[in-house]
Amino acid sequence: MQLIRGLQRWPDTHGTVVTIGNFDGVHLGHQAMFNAVLDMAKHHAMPATVVSFEPLPHEYFNEPAPPARLQGLRDRFDSIKSAGMDRLLLLQFDHSLASQSADDFISDTLVHQLRVKHMVIGDDFRFGHKRIGTIDLLSQGAGMHGYTLEQSPTCVHDGARVSSTRIRAHLRDGQLDQAAALLGRAYRISGRVIHGEKMGRQLGFPTANVALGTHKPPLRGVFAVWAHDTRGGQRYAAVANLGERPTIGGRKLLLEVHALDAHVDWYGHHLSVDFIKQLRQEKRFDSLDALKQQITRDADEARALIARI
Repeated sequence: MQLIRGLQRWPDTHGTVVTIGNFDGVHLGHQAMFNAVLDMAKHHAMPATVVSFEPLPHEYFNEPAPPARLQGLRDRFDSIKSAGMDRLLLLQFDHSLASQSADDFISDTLVHQLRVKHMVIGDDFRFGHKRIGTIDLLSQGAGMHGYTLEQSPTCVHDGARVSSTRIRAHLRDGQLDQAAALLGRAYRISGRVIHGEKMGRQLGFPTANVALGTHKPPLRGVFAVWAHDTRGGQRYAAVANLGERPTIGGRKLLLEVHALDAHVDWYGHHLSVDFIKQLRQEKRFDSLDALKQQITRDADEARALIARI
C-alpha cells in the first residue's frame, strides 16, 4: 500500500474511490467500509484510497490533553494495508484544514485534487469548518460534480453500534475479549524495542521495552500476550506490563514485555504485541522483593492461560 503524506504528493490520476475518516482501531465497521471501497474500485479500475488525518481531529482540538487513541500511526497503516487498500492519503490536521469550509473541501480536495469517482462514508461522518459538512451536502456535491456516494450501514455487535469509543471503554475496563470481538482480532500495540533501565533483568525477568512515542493507549496493567518478532517471524508467549512502574518511581508510560520460557534478544527489532487477557491492574509494592514475587505469579498465570489457548 502506498502512503502519501499530503495533497502536494498526490499522484496524477484519472480518478479514485475513497473513504474518509479517523479509522482509529480499524474495527469491523471500518473493515466493512473498506470492503465497499474495494468492490467499487475494482468496478471502476481505480485505486482504493483511504483519506485520514494526523494528528486525529479530536487530538488537535483537545490539546494539550488529547483522549487516548487505539493505534499509533504505524499500526493504523498496517491495519489499513491488511484490509487490501491501495493508498493511504494522510492529511495534516492543522489550523488550515480545520478552518476549511465543507464546500471547499468537496470542490477543492475531493473533486479538483483527488478526482473522486465514488465515495463511501460512515454513518457519523462530519467534515469542514465546525463540522458543518454532512451526507446531505455530499449528496448535493455528487449532483454538481458527477461522483457517486454510498453511506455504509451501521455495524452492530451485541445490539450496539461498533465504534472506536466503545472499544476504548472495553480496553479501559480490561475487557479484552469484548474489544477483540469489535476489532475482529486481538488488540495490538507495535513498536521498536529500545534500551531501558535493565530493571527487569535485575529482578530476574528481562524485558523488551517497546517504544510508544506519543502513543498513549487506553489500557493499563499486567497482561498475558503474544509477542510477534517481525524480523524473525516468530511468535512468543509472554507477559507484559503497560504502565508507569510506580514501585520504582516511574513516571513515563512504558510497555515492557517478558518472553516466557524463551531467551530472546529483541533489541532493535520491531515487536507486535497482541493483548490476550488482563491479569491485574498495575500497583505499587512496598519492596522490590515483593514486586519480584508478584511478577513470578504473573508469569505463571500467563503461562497457564496461554497454554489453554
